[in-house]
Amino acid sequence: KTAYEIKECDWSSDVCSSDLQTAAKPGSAENGKQLFVKHGCYQCHGYLRQGSNAGAKLAPKPLPLAAMTAYVRKPSGVMPPVTAKVVSDQDMADMHAFLSSIPPAPDPKSLPLLNQ
Repeated sequence: KTAYEIKECDWSSDVCSSDLQTAAKPGSAENGKQLFVKHGCYQCHGYLRQGSNAGAKLAPKPLPLAAMTAYVRKPSGVMPPVTAKVVSDQDMADMHAFLSSIPPAPDPKSLPLLNQ
């Protein structure tokens, strides 16, 4: 079994029940940013994690780490599966920290140029 075999997950929070929980230490956003490019995630999800016709929008507000890792390991869409041999659980934690660090876009009403 992997650390991310999920039985039930509340997708609106970071609470998932599983036989095992992640053994990865807290993620590094700086390392996660580098890994996002190194592993080619930007090719489908975009450098700004905005998504495209080839990949889902990942930020702001990414899935909880356990859910994101479970999907990456066994995706249900067109994304190819990515094993722990290719992207370790710690790399996943780092990329999740990076995605979580991205702030939401500003409210258009707060941009003077758009309110002229």
